[in-house]
Amino acid sequence: MYIKIHESELSVLLAVCDRELIGKTVRGCGLKLEISEYFYKGELADIPQVQAALMEVTTANIIGERSVEAAISCGAIDTGSVIDIGGIPHAQMFRM
Repeated sequence: MYIKIHESELSVLLAVCDRELIGKTVRGCGLKLEISEYFYKGELADIPQVQAALMEVTTANIIGERSVEAAISCGAIDTGSVIDIGGIPHAQMFRM
């Protein structure tokens, strides 16, 4: 999986993506999601690294089976937060 941090004055967003999805575009449910290298391709990370990073950020954008499962298994998101876009699970996390 790839993780990449995007920081602003107000938040820290973590992009998490299954490695094989980089560069693809998925469509479904009236949505189109471009899985761009710019946004998603950062450092390669294993499940514990992804989970630790999710616990440190205020928001996350998560796409791919392994990435979403890692987020669910550490309690960062629940299964009800996951949508399917063209057969690919996707979730967003917002921490208040």
